[in-house]
Amino acid sequence: MAILREADKDKMTVVEGSYAVAHAVKVCRPHVISAYPITPQTHIVEELSQFIADGEIPNCAYMNVESEFSALSALVGSAATGARCYSATTSQGLALMHEVLFNFSGLRLPMVMTIVNRALSAPINIWNDQQDSISQRDTGWIQLYAEDIQEASDMIAQAYKISEDKDVLLPAMVCMDGFILSHVYEPLVLLEEDLTNEYLKPYETNYKLDPKNPLSFGAFADPSSYTEFRYLQQQAMDKAINKVEEAADEFKELYGRYYGGVIDTYMTEDADIILCAMGSIIGTLRDVVDNLRSNGKKVGLLKVRAFRPFPAEAIKQAVSNTSVIVALDKNISIGLNEGALLTELKSILYNTNLNMPVIGFSIGHGGRDIPEKTIEDIVQKAENVIKSGISHESEFVDLREDLI
Repeated sequence: MAILREADKDKMTVVEGSYAVAHAVKVCRPHVISAYPITPQTHIVEELSQFIADGEIPNCAYMNVESEFSALSALVGSAATGARCYSATTSQGLALMHEVLFNFSGLRLPMVMTIVNRALSAPINIWNDQQDSISQRDTGWIQLYAEDIQEASDMIAQAYKISEDKDVLLPAMVCMDGFILSHVYEPLVLLEEDLTNEYLKPYETNYKLDPKNPLSFGAFADPSSYTEFRYLQQQAMDKAINKVEEAADEFKELYGRYYGGVIDTYMTEDADIILCAMGSIIGTLRDVVDNLRSNGKKVGLLKVRAFRPFPAEAIKQAVSNTSVIVALDKNISIGLNEGALLTELKSILYNTNLNMPVIGFSIGHGGRDIPEKTIEDIVQKAENVIKSGISHESEFVDLREDLI
């Protein structure tokens, strides 16, 4: 949650989350936008098409194609020419892009795509959870998760800066919770065009399709060279950790707004229990932490902004003095019965000298409400772990017994 400078409060306006994101894209000066409308990301690309029709994004081509697969495929070619590209999608649309996600990252082409997180079918559901983007975690895309509209908007410029860095050159997803953020109206400062022109320089690369300097993209790689391509992708993702931090710091210096780097923490220094999560639930968790603190309970909050690259070292440092870590996941790995954040936390903490238990809860599937009482009950279970040592490895919460 950004704290605004006093001078910026006069800039505040009230707009829909989708409009704020579209406006941010506009001031980042893309050359090509390709999209296929799908709920709940439709308003973003609608606004962008209107901006282009009104001449507000000069030198920008808009392609409305026949599917999400085509939307991203078209941008592969555009990005290969050195164009700054943008798209937005969600849920089944992102799933349809799966093959092309690997192509984009494997070709080391930068771009930014907003993922308006929504549950995957079946059964059909158009409300929010994070199963769609989490399912694409291994495709080689940077993944950033926004807490609120202000952050979702400001993340666009930061994502371009990270993605286009010559040491990274990987595409980036800016993930925002569907409807909760995309369709809500909140007061915020729209991304400032003059500052963005200073913050985000025009994209330039020597690696592009040019008849005067012929290059091959997507060449055949046999077993003697394929492994090295994957290694270099991993090296780029490792370098992106520092680039996320640098982009956030530079943004704070210029705009005055800061959300953390790869992570952000709240009252974790002396916390016995640390709640760990991503996305719009962070606001609710912060309120719960405040309430529990007022009752003498030492609870803290760890917000994961970057899920890819995964900020292992930053998390280890942030939780080094706590007694138990609680992962709250809006996704589930069917067959393993735990969410992705829980899996990642266990993988980085269980083989270290940090011996605190890591427990997980699967929440908010298909847009189900997550009231403060649910979080307080989860904290009570974490307290029982501290007292008894009994560990709840992972469980669903607030299940309806009449539907089981």
